[in-house]
Formats: sequence, C-alpha cells, structure tokens
Amino acid sequence: APAAAPAPAAPAPVISPDGSFSEIPLTNMRKAIAKRLTQSKQEIPHYYLTIEVVLDDLLSVRSQLNKEAAGKFKLSVTDFLIKASSKALLDVPAANSQWADTCIRQFHNADISVAVATESGLITPIVFTANNKGLKQINSDMSELKNKASEGKLKPHEFQGGTFTISNLGMMGIQHFTAVINPPQSCILAVGAPQQKMVPADNERGFALQTVMNVSLSCDHRVVDGAVGAQWLDAFKGYLEKPLNLLL
Repeated sequence: APAAAPAPAAPAPVISPDGSFSEIPLTNMRKAIAKRLTQSKQEIPHYYLTIEVVLDDLLSVRSQLNKEAAGKFKLSVTDFLIKASSKALLDVPAANSQWADTCIRQFHNADISVAVATESGLITPIVFTANNKGLKQINSDMSELKNKASEGKLKPHEFQGGTFTISNLGMMGIQHFTAVINPPQSCILAVGAPQQKMVPADNERGFALQTVMNVSLSCDHRVVDGAVGAQWLDAFKGYLEKPLNLLL
C-alpha cells in the first residue's frame, strides 16, 4: 500500500524586514478561541460575583483521603471544585441553564468543563454527569482528559458542550481574576490561589491562621440574575467548607 502523505508543516513565522517583530500564523485552534470568546463578550451581558472560601477542612479531608488511598490515586483541589460545583448546580438549577433565543434551556445533570492549557491553546474537556460521580471517579476522568488534551487526542464530544466551566489559575499563583463565559453556557467559575489569612480567635495569641481562596463567578444576565448567582456561590461555598457533604 502507498505510504500515507505526510501532514502539512505548520507555516513558519514571518519576520519583519527590520527584524523588530514576527507574525505568528494562526492555528485553527487559535482562530476558534478568538471567534468564540469575541462572540461571548459581544453577545453575552456578563456580570461578576466574588466570594471568599475557607479551605482548612477541605484540605484536611483531602489529605486524609489521599493517605488512605496509599498511592492508588491522589485527589486534587480541582476534583473537589468539580464535585462541589455539580452539587451546587443541582441545588440552584437556574445556574445550570443556557439562553436558547426562544427559551431558557435548563439541564438536569451537571457536565463540568474544566479549562486546560495546552501548547496549542486553551481547551475545556468535560467531566460528564459529575453530580453522579464520586471524587475518585472525577479524579480518574480528569487525569485521562488532561493526558488526551496534552497529546491532542481529545474527541470533539469530549470538549464541545458542557453546562458549566471551571477555570483554575490558583496553581500559577493568581489570587483573583474573572473569566470570559464559554458560550453557550451561562456561568464560568474563576478560582484563585489559596492564601493564609489571620482571623481573630479566642486563644493566647488572639488570632488564628486560615487558608482561604477567592472564587469569582461570571454570569450571563439574560439567564442568571444576580440573586441566583449569589445563591449558587453560597451553595458552592457551603460544600467546600463542609466537605464531608461531598462524600454523601
């Protein structure tokens, strides 16, 4: 059989005559990112809500579960964020909805898209029906999706769709940011880095240290009113601050 034709080489950057800049040709992924995010900011009336979450109990539960796993798996904070988001979406279903021109489409399961950076650009693989999965299964799904994303092997159905998105820049030290909604979804959660914070306490020192993080919810005001966004954040915060409820 004849050999398969080699894949076309990516166009090389064009350097200006005086060498002062280079023009990098757009990849198909970069074109798609530009089109979708421009559409989002032009068509979706964004607003933003920020809340502080105390993480001490979550980090303690995570440490205990990872210790008991004895290396079989290692839960990340993102796994807890996915599970907490899915449960909060069922508690506040108006946040698990999309604008569909003639109606608002409300979903009965939480399919959580998670922003993953790759060499080609940002992609959002989906943990389907996260509301029906335990932390261990979510961790396994995310590990597989991240590997596929880094190798460029995600299939379209694995990153197209979803009902809600999480973007976590905390591992890069970013303390607070707001994210652009991933259309046609109505909400995206921006997660900052954990920080140590002094709070008043009834002890000899008069204070204690807490681990806290800021999360910001971007909402589509056509679908999710401010009170609904606030209700969702309150439910999400409750699950993270009482993480044993995520195990039920």
